[in-house]
Amino acid sequence: MDISEMFWTSSVDDIKRGYVYDKKKELYICLICGKTYENGVIYKRAENLYDANKYMQIHIKNNHKSVFDYLINMSKAYTGITDMQKQFLMLYESGLSDKEIAEKMMTSNSTVRNYRFKLKEKEKQAKVFMAIMDIMEENRNKGDEDKLVGIHKSVTMSDDRFSITEEEERNIIKNCFDKNNHLKDFPAKEKKKIIVLKHILKNFKNEEQYTEKQVNLIIKRIYDDYATVRRALIEYGFMDRRDDCSAYWVKN
Repeated sequence: MDISEMFWTSSVDDIKRGYVYDKKKELYICLICGKTYENGVIYKRAENLYDANKYMQIHIKNNHKSVFDYLINMSKAYTGITDMQKQFLMLYESGLSDKEIAEKMMTSNSTVRNYRFKLKEKEKQAKVFMAIMDIMEENRNKGDEDKLVGIHKSVTMSDDRFSITEEEERNIIKNCFDKNNHLKDFPAKEKKKIIVLKHILKNFKNEEQYTEKQVNLIIKRIYDDYATVRRALIEYGFMDRRDDCSAYWVKN
């Protein structure tokens, strides 16, 4: 299971915490970047020693600022909040009063109170909708062919192109790649393209930066037209890069 799928299948409490514990592997796994720490191992930072659970919390603080910061900056396709609501939430989370928020946003106190009211209503709707979805899933006994694959957390859009079942994903990968994992042709159809890009992304490690030359070499082992694939990985939000193209990385 990749980190995006793990993120979407995690509980609300785990997402709020920013990490999960895999009992089978005895690992604490960061839901933001995939970094793992082994239970039972003592980790050292400066002159202090920490268990894996505490060290994961330190990792999130030092590498991702906070879970709130990561979640609030996710694509609007996933948060469902407007830019103004995002601004309000960031100010509210920082502990400012309604009056202070109104001054920062250059609006009235009543408008700020209205933001709070609408977001509380949205919270209620989300709880009811989650309950509906849980009941619906509990009442279904479909196999893997009916399960939708997880969407990469950083994709730049979310529409029916991403409505892909596990069976569809397996079949497309089987048809598009040969036995040596070499891509036969870069697909024109959006759904196939997304599955192919997601599969290619597995060749890159989270939290590692690559030069453009390294990216090209990795992709070229899979498909000769590496430039087309590299551009698509950026365009569809699977990877990011610096403006001068001096570094590329998997976008979490």
